[in-house]
Amino acid sequence: MAGIRLAPEEPELPVGTPPRPQLPPSVAGAGGSGGLEMASDDERSVAADSWSVRSEYGSTLDDDQRYADAAEVLAAASASANFPSAASDYCSDKDDQDPGDVEGSMLGLQSYWDATYSEDLANFQEHGHAGEIWFGTDVMDTVAVWTKNLCANIIQGGNPPGSDNVKCEVDEKGFSNYPVLDVGTGNGLLLQALAKQGFTNLTGTDYSEGAIELARNLAARDGFTDINFLVDDILETKIDRKFKIITDKGTLDAIGLHPDGRAKRIMYWESISNLVEPGGIVVITSCNNTKDELLREVEDFSKRKFGKENLDEGTGIPEIFRYIDHVRTYPTIIFGGVEGSQVCTVAFQRM
Repeated sequence: MAGIRLAPEEPELPVGTPPRPQLPPSVAGAGGSGGLEMASDDERSVAADSWSVRSEYGSTLDDDQRYADAAEVLAAASASANFPSAASDYCSDKDDQDPGDVEGSMLGLQSYWDATYSEDLANFQEHGHAGEIWFGTDVMDTVAVWTKNLCANIIQGGNPPGSDNVKCEVDEKGFSNYPVLDVGTGNGLLLQALAKQGFTNLTGTDYSEGAIELARNLAARDGFTDINFLVDDILETKIDRKFKIITDKGTLDAIGLHPDGRAKRIMYWESISNLVEPGGIVVITSCNNTKDELLREVEDFSKRKFGKENLDEGTGIPEIFRYIDHVRTYPTIIFGGVEGSQVCTVAFQRM
């Protein structure tokens, strides 16, 4: 959160559900080193290929032993991949652990999300439920409204940033057809919220086929048939077009929870920088990073990409992304004398 770090909340489980496995120290927070070959998801996914929580509606996809098996296989994968300790760093030019690192989690594995959305899809088909809204409805609606105002105030050269809920006349015709990409769209409800704000050229991607099927079903039910949904992994994207706006609500968080999270986050920013057009914006909502940590991560990405050649030439490092603004209206708490919020939303402009 903005000033305070809280561990991400696990999805709420029904009473009686056994606890999820904790990653062993050798896996938790593991990054990579300069020449380290990342272990594939396939090596770790064995533990969670059919892992799922018990549904409150009574369906059970697996028995309780899956939880114990998951931790055991993750530990074995860690050992076989020779992961470094959590104190090591993917970048050889840094001595200390990156403050943005968090412990690894099942939430960083695709197999976890495949199982989750398989169950959500079954619950939708049986009961009409949309599944979990990551960060909640209030945050989702705030992101949608704030993004619309951002288009009016930044992309259209209007009022400078600095406050939420800017009272201005927003000409929806000026931005309604901006191509929007929501990465890691899940059930696609953020795109529905953006559609309600006037956006019409909307695309959502997710590496989980179950998520995309659920999103399509929900969009059809709710009357948003013009939203385009594609199965695509942001880290190995096959999309060959650019977008004016890219949104991310929790995807970077989940990527950071993968045992190879440090390296995969770099891959994430590389893909994002190729997908957003010059002058376009990226709106990231996170519960695992503060605003300042996201700014530092973006700056570090520019240094990795251009730093050495520009330092050799004695010139400054060009910015790939420029910070624009952040949401200021999320509820705040005080912990240890520091005030912050549990969620932050930050916007960057592609240079």
